[in-house]
Amino acid sequence: MRKDNLKSLVTQMYEELLSNIDEQEEPNKDEVINYLKDAVVSISKIDDGAIDSIEHAKLAFTNAYKEIAHQSISSYKDTNSKFEELSKLHKTAVNECKDKDGLIDIPSITSKFDEIQSHMMKEVARANEVITKLTQQVKELEESSKLDSLTKVFNRKALDSYLQDICEKGKLKHELHLLILDIDDFKQINDKYGHVVGDKVLIFLANILRKTLRDGDKIFRYGGEEFVIILNRIDADRCQDIAKRIVKIIGANKLLYKGDTINITVSIGATTYHEGDTPDALIARADKALYKSKNNGKNQMNVEYIDGN
Repeated sequence: MRKDNLKSLVTQMYEELLSNIDEQEEPNKDEVINYLKDAVVSISKIDDGAIDSIEHAKLAFTNAYKEIAHQSISSYKDTNSKFEELSKLHKTAVNECKDKDGLIDIPSITSKFDEIQSHMMKEVARANEVITKLTQQVKELEESSKLDSLTKVFNRKALDSYLQDICEKGKLKHELHLLILDIDDFKQINDKYGHVVGDKVLIFLANILRKTLRDGDKIFRYGGEEFVIILNRIDADRCQDIAKRIVKIIGANKLLYKGDTINITVSIGATTYHEGDTPDALIARADKALYKSKNNGKNQMNVEYIDGN
């Protein structure tokens, strides 16, 4: 394991341990020992079980895709080889069905072509079966993974699960803040440069967020050009400082593509979790704050509190 992966994993374990201690009315040494024992077991099985560390989840996800790609390439080569053989058969059949004057024996060539057509249909059917199987594997991999396949941050499914767990806890020991980040004028970027560049912008933005935020903060791709960020163990003022810093850093970075400089800005809506919140209520408040940022000229952040102020 790389140093960065180890640090990320240990940081996450540390924060979860603190969270577990905070949730206990009367925590004791045995509970800490049991947690650490479980952590040792989890680390020892890190190649075999589910991985919570985003870096290791990313590695597992990437390796799985590599295996599927390898199967796909092998299948393509095999099918391509079969069609090369059929092409040779086609040429041979034409030559065999010519008489001494070079004229085509129609009944013979028809029979030969029917035979070749039958072989081709079987190969096409086999190729379609492989394609269907590989497509299903990719779909299942994406559904089971907690990562967005493009940006490699957590996906919408992971966000839904995380928010549901938070809201079920009710009252939290520490403040938790949710930011919704939306890329300004993203459609114009797609229309001008194409979706390939649009994807590069999403990856570019995700990388900036990873470098800017702490290991304990969580980044989710909410959908399209929107991201959700979870900040915890900070107060509301610090949350706003971080959100403004994100806006500033992204605005200061430029994406270069084929000699063009693409300027990217984002709008952010922030809110704070309160006991009794549902995932929908939490998202709705942040979304309302995001709407304010968009209406007020974009490239900024706004906050929506539970009392609407």
